[in-house]
Amino acid sequence: MRALIARMPKVELHLHIEGTLEPEQLFAFARRNGVVLSHPSVEALREAYRFHNLQSFLDLYYQGTAVLQTERDFYELTMAYLERVAAQNVVHTEIFFDPQSHTHRGIAMGTVVDGITRALKEGEQRLGISSKLILSFLRHLDEEDAFVTLRQAQPYLDRIAAVGLDSSEVGHPPSKFERVFAAARELGLPAVAHAGEEGPPEYIMEALERLQVMRIDHGVRVVECPGLVARLVEEAIPLTVCPLSNTRLRVFPDMKSHTLKQMMDYGLKVTINSDDPAYFGGYMTENFLAVQDAFGFDRQTLLTLGLNAVEASLLGPDEKARIAERMRAAVEQ
Repeated sequence: MRALIARMPKVELHLHIEGTLEPEQLFAFARRNGVVLSHPSVEALREAYRFHNLQSFLDLYYQGTAVLQTERDFYELTMAYLERVAAQNVVHTEIFFDPQSHTHRGIAMGTVVDGITRALKEGEQRLGISSKLILSFLRHLDEEDAFVTLRQAQPYLDRIAAVGLDSSEVGHPPSKFERVFAAARELGLPAVAHAGEEGPPEYIMEALERLQVMRIDHGVRVVECPGLVARLVEEAIPLTVCPLSNTRLRVFPDMKSHTLKQMMDYGLKVTINSDDPAYFGGYMTENFLAVQDAFGFDRQTLLTLGLNAVEASLLGPDEKARIAERMRAAVEQ
């Protein structure tokens, strides 16, 4: 099964590009850009990756973004991620970026988008990884700030495939951003949103009804509401689950306590993703291995997890069919 996981083509739908900033690269960017870090060494920084909840992670995550200042930085960050996951047979990725964490520091939207998309284009040409870019609004900021970000992004909408919602969940319900998501829809942008990670199942409902999202990011608390489970099953709403993230942030005490298997038993369209892999101890293969070790899934279940991600992606029908066929061939090998 471990060999199957290694060779199976994978699709990742929940990945924050700023969360791929490995400590060694963070220190390299800091030296290049003259940024003074709060930790004296790579080892000390890694030692700080002992989080007790989402906010403790976000505090360190936003400190790390300070080293990202130039188009070259964003290009190298994204290229390094693509090279890592190419070795894990990731064939398509849908990447979140948090423009407000950069524009608030005086970094131009174009600097961020140009660097990331230059790497994405090269990744497709050189590594064979297709991709989509998703602009995420930071929910701990107000909706007017999100509107400013949406206006700043308009010159780049030919390279932005959707909008999302992330950052501190508790106390910041999806309904807080109803108007800006409506404005994004008018620009032709589909929507996704983080909901039901630390926040209650009601946030999942709000994301569906108020933001009209096509999929839910995380959603692991959905099992607390049977009626909501039934709706998600009936409407085939995908959930982009991030197992290692959930255990590292103490959403669950360990992997065997995770609701992922329960979600699958209910018939929910679950996908496996890495979230912020530099901080949480693993990329796609490591996440698949972690759930396999915990739950002992068979070949068909692993294939279902893979195919769910294909179906939930922003790819066109022909591209989905091609990747799905490659996944089936790998499982049958």
